[in-house]
Amino acid sequence: MLQAPHHLSRRRALQGAAAALVVFGLLMWWLVPAGGDSPEGRMTFSTGVKNAVYERYGKLLRTAISHDMPKVDVKLLNSEGSQQNVERVATGRADFTVAAADAVAKYRQEGRAGAERLRGCARLYDDYVQLVVRRSSDIGKAQDLRGKKVAVGQPRSGVRLIANRVLKAAGLDPDKDLTSVDSGIDTAPELLKKGDIDAFFWSGGLPTLTVAELSEKFDVRLVPLGDLVDALHKQGGASRYYRAAVMPADAYPAVQQSESVPTLAVANLLVTTDRADPNLTEGLTRTVIDSRDHIGDEVHAAQLVDLRTALYTDPLALHEGARRYYQSVKP
Repeated sequence: MLQAPHHLSRRRALQGAAAALVVFGLLMWWLVPAGGDSPEGRMTFSTGVKNAVYERYGKLLRTAISHDMPKVDVKLLNSEGSQQNVERVATGRADFTVAAADAVAKYRQEGRAGAERLRGCARLYDDYVQLVVRRSSDIGKAQDLRGKKVAVGQPRSGVRLIANRVLKAAGLDPDKDLTSVDSGIDTAPELLKKGDIDAFFWSGGLPTLTVAELSEKFDVRLVPLGDLVDALHKQGGASRYYRAAVMPADAYPAVQQSESVPTLAVANLLVTTDRADPNLTEGLTRTVIDSRDHIGDEVHAAQLVDLRTALYTDPLALHEGARRYYQSVKP
């Protein structure tokens, strides 16, 4: 058998070694996350009231984080809702949270502690404003709440913020024209069943498990609110973040009986501050987007997280780490 000259054999060997290095490099690029080592440390995430969408989303996100960033220990804190969540993050008592855009805007407009440090990571999904009454109730529109006992959410919740604005848009003073009850989604359904209240407000992703469970055991209706959007916008300030929306007919089948319900919606944001580590923030943003379908199997609202719109976190500027993530996935 003829053998290649020595210098050709050496050249081929070098070429083979170079090719092997290229393959190895590509394999390592695929196996090792961009940006080096996985972030490590502790993260405190403020969620919401028990059994509501914020809490369920937070628990599922923690599981996804433990898979994607195993060196990060996530602590979840229950809260009253968006207003408390924003305050916690702004003042350093939590690192990340989910909050409605109107609550974020209000906190900034009031110039409260740490407001200038707030940053956005992602626009998530929309909250839908839900006014729930017994089916036999004579309440057909928001104006009919005059003289009624109405659960308007806990004091530091996003529900309280939007309920008061909706009532004002309907020409009602929540302190004078009705009896406002400090009750959230964790207690209001039972109060409605017992007849201790006539209605309750809720603002959350669709469907909200607690409302769905109530509808399967008790005959309730959803009161349309979509006609109030113009009056809300006239209030100015953070009210501009509300938009007209429609709850699809299949959101709560037992309630809606194949009919959609016009209402109001507001975007939820993943919120942090400029104190957050860029590598951790980049990793968390990636996990939020990548886990959308998996989390959406349990929390339907999470399926609406969209990479094309996630970076629009108005009224907050994007965090440096989040911006880095979006730049890395640009087509």
